[in-house]
Order: sequence, then C-alpha cells, then structure tokens
Amino acid sequence: MSTTKLGGWKATIAVSMSNYIEAGSIIALATSLSLWQEYFGFSNLLVGLVAALSANAFGAAIGALIGGPLGDRYGRKFIYTYDLILYMLGTLLVIFAVAPWMLITGVILTGIAVGAGVPVAWTYIAEEAPAEHRAKHVGTAQLAWSLGPALVFLFATIVVPLGLTGSRIIFAHLFVVAFVTWWIRRGLSESITWKKSDEERRTAEAGGIKRRNYRELLTNATNLKALLFLTGVYALWNLVAGQMGIFMPRVYETAGVESATAQNLLQVLLWTLTVAATYFGFMKYGDRVDRRKLYGLGAVLGIIAWLLLVFAHVTMPILILFAALWGISAGIGAQAFYALWAAEMFPTRLRASAQGVLFFVARIVVGVLSYWFPTLLAEQGVPFVGMIMIGALVAAMVIGVLWAPNTRGRSLEEIEEERYGSTPGAAKQSV
Repeated sequence: MSTTKLGGWKATIAVSMSNYIEAGSIIALATSLSLWQEYFGFSNLLVGLVAALSANAFGAAIGALIGGPLGDRYGRKFIYTYDLILYMLGTLLVIFAVAPWMLITGVILTGIAVGAGVPVAWTYIAEEAPAEHRAKHVGTAQLAWSLGPALVFLFATIVVPLGLTGSRIIFAHLFVVAFVTWWIRRGLSESITWKKSDEERRTAEAGGIKRRNYRELLTNATNLKALLFLTGVYALWNLVAGQMGIFMPRVYETAGVESATAQNLLQVLLWTLTVAATYFGFMKYGDRVDRRKLYGLGAVLGIIAWLLLVFAHVTMPILILFAALWGISAGIGAQAFYALWAAEMFPTRLRASAQGVLFFVARIVVGVLSYWFPTLLAEQGVPFVGMIMIGALVAAMVIGVLWAPNTRGRSLEEIEEERYGSTPGAAKQSV
C-alpha cells in the first residue's frame, strides 16, 4: 500500500475524480448509443432501457443506496477501496462487448460503482474542506463532473471516423483514468469528521443504543424536510440534465443537426462553458455571495435555454446560444448547490446515507423518463419533451430560491448543532 498520505487540495482532487468518471461514463454511452443500436439491432425502447440501467439512472441509483450507508458505517475511505475495482470490471465488459449481455452487464456495473462513489465523494470533500472555503472545494467535484463530458465529447469528435471502435477507445480511456485514480486514492486519509462521529457511535452502541441509519433518516422531521427540499432541487433539475447528458445528440439530430461532429462540438461548447462557470462562478463566489441569488441566476439561465429550444425557430445560432446558456447555468446551478447543501444539512452519522437516498431518488426519476425519452422524442418531437424539461426546471428554481438554507461560512459542526441540537436526533430547526 502507498505510504504517501493525501490531504488538502490533493485529496479533494483525487476524490473529485469520481465525478469525472461518472460524467465521462454517461457521455461515453451517449455518444455510442446509436452505434450500439446499429451493431446489436436494438429498438428505441431497448436503447432507452440501456440508458436507464446505466450510470445515468438505475445503475447509479442502486449503487448510491448501497454505498451511502456503507460509507457512514465503515468510513468514507472504505468505499474508495472497492468502488473503482467494480467500475473497471464493468468498463472492460463494455470495451470488449460482442454480445448484448456484455454491454448491458458492463453498463450496470459501472453505474453501481459510480453510484456508490459519487455521493460519498461529495460527503468527504465537504467534511475535509475549511468552512470558509467549502463551496470552493465542493465546486472541484462539479469542475471534474463538467470536465468529463467536455473531454469525452471532444474525444468522440476525433474518433467519429472509427465508428464503434472509437467508442471502445473512449471507454478504454475511462478504464485507465479509473485505475490511476484508484492507485492514487490508496494514500487518502479517513475523514476526521467521520472518525469523531464513529467514536460517538461506538460509545452509544456500547451503552446499548443501536442506530439504524435509514430509519432515523426517514422518521426525523428535520431530516425529512431536508430530504424533500433537496429532492425538489436536485431530482427535478437532474430529470432534465440526465436526459441531456445521454440523449442530447439525439435532440440535436431531431432539431436538424445531422452531423455527429457538429452534435459533439455543440456539447463540447456546452461543457467547456460549464467548466468555466463552475470555476469563475460557483468556486469563486459560492463562499462570498448570497447563495440564494447565485442559485436563482443559474436556474433562470437554464429555463431560458430550453424556452429558446422549444419556442424559437431552431437554427445553428439558436443551438449555439442554447448550449452557451445551459452550460453557464449548469456551472452555477442545482448540482453544485445540491452537493454543498446535502453535506451541510445532515448530521455526520447520516450524511452519506442521506446522499445515497437522494441520489437514488434522482436517478430513479431519470431512469423512468430515460426508458421512454427516445420514443417520445422520435414520435412527439423537441417541443413536447421540451415542455416537460421546462416544467421541471421551473419547479426546481422555485423550491431552491424559496427554501435555500443559510449555511455559508459556518462549520458543519455549528450547522449540525443548530439544526439538531446537542442531543443527536433532537431536531431544532426546519429547512
């Protein structure tokens, strides 16, 4: 085992790579779905099923529900010891897939692996970050999540002439990144915050008090309010982002952009602007300005983007404007704030479990729509699915702006004491 211990920004970056791998997996599948469909002769419904089982939806949902409580019980580092091994196995199956079962099994395994890793990653980063720079550190995960699609769409553009072989190469690059990340992470220290919480748990259990994470999570009023708030913020927004992540090339095609190269370059623009907005927007100002206003700005830009796509005469300049608006919106929008608020609004002993539940719900919602999305898009067109997207975005904006918590600049311990009191489980304050 490695003897070099990682801490500070190095640890944040190493853990953030879960987000690069997750987003990269979604886009690698998105850019290859049509090729796999042709190779195996899949129907649109079967394509939807593959998407629904992936890291974009059900696969990640299952992993989150498993990984969350394991991360709370055995530590954040426990997840990092095993999740990427499972991911690499799944990726190898996709790389060498010559039968549908290999592709589907590989997609499910990679989904479970990233579902287990990403919520714990957000938890670990928030726990290790200084209170006055928590948004900046959590934003690093969002930065990695944005960088994954930007690079994978660029790679996909380069390997278009290679067809399905090019897609296999993209998955191979994700395998290499996963291996290097797993190797580096061996030097991670356990979260200090979790260690303190675990000592309290052991003391409580020695005194005959047994804690059941999901029971406490789902019966405590403060927890329930936080779960409902964050579901409204993230699950509704992710309903849109999830379809865009895996089906956006098809949306562009339906809108008249038939060139795969042009479709991918639009996505490169979108995600590059997401990277820029994350760094210059969320990471720079998330610890300094009113978070409610910053969140609202991102939400409004996303709504405007979809209004253009649905109601404007779609031309290439409109599509470029759509990509720019959504890209900036995503950089300062719901996912970055969700990762931050989900870590701040729950006690340490339940933090990863709560994120697991929230991630599970969000990905189930995405998966249900993903199953029908290709068929709806083909039969009803962009305006029909676009109205679904706009409705979800408006609801997420209203919920986030009205009920955003005031947690900026405060330590996780201070927030926990105010929300739950000095006695664990005694809720004092609502969302």
